[in-house]
Amino acid sequence: MAVRIKYDEKEIQRLHNMTEFERQCYSEGYKLVAGIDEVGRGPLAGPVVAAAVILGEGVVIPGVNDSKKLSEAKREYLYEEIKSKALAVGVGMAEVELIDEINILNATYIAMKRAIDAMKVEPDFILLDAVTLKDVNIPQKGIIKGDSLSLSIAAASIIAKVERDRLISSYDSQYPGYNFSKHKGYGTKEHMDSIRKLGLLPIHRKTFTKNI
Repeated sequence: MAVRIKYDEKEIQRLHNMTEFERQCYSEGYKLVAGIDEVGRGPLAGPVVAAAVILGEGVVIPGVNDSKKLSEAKREYLYEEIKSKALAVGVGMAEVELIDEINILNATYIAMKRAIDAMKVEPDFILLDAVTLKDVNIPQKGIIKGDSLSLSIAAASIIAKVERDRLISSYDSQYPGYNFSKHKGYGTKEHMDSIRKLGLLPIHRKTFTKNI
């Protein structure tokens, strides 16, 4: 079934509103504005995944929104649209061993820095969803609810979500019985019952599962 994205006056206005922060950056002379977001802070299993996206001035992609507000089909469609139309896309991950070693927040920061490093061009300004990246020599702005207010951050949230979901779903064949493609590693009753029945896996976060 084809994914349908409405591109009417309401959507045009929504996209205009979601480029307010980017347009402010362009007006200040910045050219390569990247949105950065992460997915996977809360799950019991798998890495935290971050993405960085430079859409470029004047580039809008109808339908792009906070990944949590989109269906899986729309995310998959928009993932391909973003990859084809963005100036640059980078993805970074922090594995479970690092999460257990330095905690999820610090691991998230590392995943974000890795996403920036993975881009083919370095941004000259970064927009982030409610966080500040230390030890990064790039001007930045943290935006509360940025994945709903910035088109670049929303695009990054879609890239990160699809990348992580694909990775976690691939665990089904490697670890049968856990049904990762359904719960994506989050702490659902089904997932926790599987852990109690079958035990912990190398992809489980020890610091997140010690009380199960």
